[in-house]
Amino acid sequence: MADPSSLNRARRAADLRALADGEAVDLLVIGAGVSGAGVAVDAASRGLSVGLIDAQDLAFGTSRWSSKLVHGGLRYLAKGDVGIAHESAVERDVLMQSTAPHLIRALPMVTPIGTSVPRHLTPLNVAALGAAEALRMAAGTPRARLPRPRLIGVDAARSYFPRMQTKGVRRAFLTFDGQVSDDARLVVALARTAAREGAKVLTYCRAEAVRPGAVTVADAIGGASFEIRARHVINATGVWADTIDPTVALKPSKGVHLVFDGERLGSPTAALMVAVPGTISRYVFFLPQLDGRVILGLTDDLSDTIEDEAKAEPADVAFLLETANRALGEALTPDDVVGTYAGYRPLLAGSSGTSADLSRRHAVHEGAHGMLSLVGGKLTTYRRMAEDAVDALVSRPGLSAGPCRTRTLPLVGATEPSSEWLGARYGSEAPRLRERMASEPALAERVVPGLPYTRAELVWAVEHEGALTAADLLDRRTRIGFVPSDREAARPIAEQLAGA
Repeated sequence: MADPSSLNRARRAADLRALADGEAVDLLVIGAGVSGAGVAVDAASRGLSVGLIDAQDLAFGTSRWSSKLVHGGLRYLAKGDVGIAHESAVERDVLMQSTAPHLIRALPMVTPIGTSVPRHLTPLNVAALGAAEALRMAAGTPRARLPRPRLIGVDAARSYFPRMQTKGVRRAFLTFDGQVSDDARLVVALARTAAREGAKVLTYCRAEAVRPGAVTVADAIGGASFEIRARHVINATGVWADTIDPTVALKPSKGVHLVFDGERLGSPTAALMVAVPGTISRYVFFLPQLDGRVILGLTDDLSDTIEDEAKAEPADVAFLLETANRALGEALTPDDVVGTYAGYRPLLAGSSGTSADLSRRHAVHEGAHGMLSLVGGKLTTYRRMAEDAVDALVSRPGLSAGPCRTRTLPLVGATEPSSEWLGARYGSEAPRLRERMASEPALAERVVPGLPYTRAELVWAVEHEGALTAADLLDRRTRIGFVPSDREAARPIAEQLAGA
């Protein structure tokens, strides 16, 4: 029996044919990032017929360029925004305990007192530890999932982050927050869950025109245009929302991350937080990744232009290195940077002059022809954003739907957390990959020496995760593409498997 959650070329062709032949849906969602995929899961699980389309691949835009953190909202408390802080802590708990525990782990985070936190600000940070604990308790997250924050000695701090500067440091704060093993994999899990619930998922289908009752779509794979009959439309295209609905007002910002070989930093097991000079609530941070790399982020600058794929500028690299080196025993140089990535945040327009001060709240905006646009927000709160958008939709007369189920609805792969590579990425589906590698030993080979990704993962992505191109495999189903040399080494096998 075919897996109802599987996305592949055959499933795409069948879904496209059904919609192109005139099958109507209650809801068409435009944009298959975390927000749009979340909306599709929410609506389909309430019993609505749903189509989900994107001009590119799943998680092509902002959703794959995050810091890979599932924030508990502490930074928002520092700005006095108790509501969004509590919402973030609650949604972190939902992900960690109910919907995607296989993808979310507790990440230790070290903040040295002296280099990162000036001593006169220590009482403020001690109060922040209490606030973080209060948020955890209010959300109901057990300490088994998120250990309590505490003060630790310098030796303990160095055991977590070996290259930490120790001169002038006697203690450090140790806190814990959520980390997603791969933000793009979260989006893939959402899209597959929507498919499991009956949604039709079409990547590489661009919405060209929206009118009452229908959306004109161009298929980049087949080359044809067709209409999708849709009773309602939700625009979840993030920073591109105003291209679908010009009445949407956004103020996008760009965030840049640098990628390092983990061995260059002593293969840390915790994040290292470094305060940006002149601020009390803004940090850059080193974040260890499951594949052995470490990322450093992030910038937060308003952007007047939006590209399909944002780029790191020399000034971004200089800012991150200069700030981070304050907390390192041995300074990093641009030569240590093995890759970079950048993305845009779809912030709601406000009066502030800096993106760091703009709200991370979301909004459901009604535009022309009754189309709803879901704008603002952030990765951690995608589920609540989707719930609010679908609630706004089903409040309209003539649309019958059940209650929201996504607070307790497990995503594809959901199971207890695992520290093992396949378990942390595929959850309950990991045994199926292991069986495949056992029966076909060639699939157990590494795609790139030094990285844990196997050929079996690329095959799985083509057969079950909707990967259609080599770029889908290298940049979103895996993160091999973070480092250009690794991407080039893996390109031939990715092209072969995507073509097959």
